[in-house]
Amino acid sequence: MRIEHDLIGDLEIPANSLWGIHTARALSNFPISGVPIGHYRNLIKAIGLVKQAAARVNERIGGLEAEKAKFIELACQEVVEGKLDSHFVVDAIQGGAGTSTNMNANEVIANRALELMGKKPGDYEFIHPLNDVNRSQSTNDVYPTAFRIALIFELEMLAESMAHLRNSYQRKADEFANILKMARTQLQDAVPITLGQEFQAFAVSTNNDILRLNELLPLLAEVNLGGTAVGTELNTPKGYTDQVVEELSKLVGKKLVSPDDLVEATQSAGVLISFSSTLKRIAVRQSKIANDLRLLSSGPRAGLNEINLPEQQAGSSIMPGKVNPVIPEVINQIAFTVIGNDLTVTMAAEGGQLQLNAFEPIMARSIIMSITYLRNGFATFTKNCVDGITANTELLKASVENSIGLVTVLSPQIGYENATKVARYAQQKNCSVRQAVTELKIMTEQEFDTALGDLIDIAKRED
Repeated sequence: MRIEHDLIGDLEIPANSLWGIHTARALSNFPISGVPIGHYRNLIKAIGLVKQAAARVNERIGGLEAEKAKFIELACQEVVEGKLDSHFVVDAIQGGAGTSTNMNANEVIANRALELMGKKPGDYEFIHPLNDVNRSQSTNDVYPTAFRIALIFELEMLAESMAHLRNSYQRKADEFANILKMARTQLQDAVPITLGQEFQAFAVSTNNDILRLNELLPLLAEVNLGGTAVGTELNTPKGYTDQVVEELSKLVGKKLVSPDDLVEATQSAGVLISFSSTLKRIAVRQSKIANDLRLLSSGPRAGLNEINLPEQQAGSSIMPGKVNPVIPEVINQIAFTVIGNDLTVTMAAEGGQLQLNAFEPIMARSIIMSITYLRNGFATFTKNCVDGITANTELLKASVENSIGLVTVLSPQIGYENATKVARYAQQKNCSVRQAVTELKIMTEQEFDTALGDLIDIAKRED
């Protein structure tokens, strides 16, 4: 063991541990979720990049000795590469506006830098977690900046997963382009469309949400690094803020900018509210599609049975042969979680006071959880459901010919009064529209088939 000291007193720390006394206090104070911050790869990577940029600029402007900066940078690079994730041990849910996360990072980077220097962890006279690793910084600019950079990485991963799902919908739209079916409004028969048009709508909806997601990138690129405690740039050398944001941009590979007002940016959670709301929008719309797929595949004998979902697992421990729509069901459950997380973010953003919002840790956990669930959910939705959907073509054809709603389409060709006769005849005789028009000698079989073909041509023209 080694002894470390803070304002509260002395504490024993495992001799070779890369974390120190501030992390130890947090471990004792916040045994909440059991999920350590090291679980959130992109957040830890982003923290490493922030610390690396700060070390470079502090060395450049004379605030940090070159040798210290060199070893701090090397340690930061290991954080970026994920080599030290297991040492980021504080709980994701914590009081202190992210101070425990920042302290954990400062201690891990300092102690790893000491090892690289040939010293022992805890030899802080050579490299100090706060005096050196945290120089020109505060939790209040480090944590929000790292969080937003992490969300840029997460956003790109989610958009990629959504693009695969969109493409899968589009492939099905093309595959089903010539299959007529009855549309339904308010769960009642409406007018004919193609199954391809139905899936085309899913593809367009998904693509629209990708566009809305990407609109957040410029907002996330606005970071308050350099603002330190409350946005006044306290304890930073002249020119530090501009240089550190520029350096961080190079490391991240994205153009980052300082806000017009660092004080406002330090207390604001506006982009986090927008981000979470967009995730809710995505979740709700895909859950609605999942509901549609469950309805369309319901049965198979006592339901709609218009499409077949791939069979993935046995559906019942008591009913042999039953197969359930388990993949759409998991999308529904992901949506429920994302909606709940959005409420958490909303309340946390509203709950901030004065010059700082202390609740960004719970916002980080909620938003990253939502992204992770959506990304992984869409991957299995694409692979294990949408890619393998097939159509029950004959049943769909029969449903079109049997639906009274078809007379709406025939009305311009046969006239309103004849269309009314056909509808009444089909209802009274309980027969198909095809049978009604031919028995009433209003259309021939060939004319009826031509009319159905025209519907497909119209659908293609609209696409």
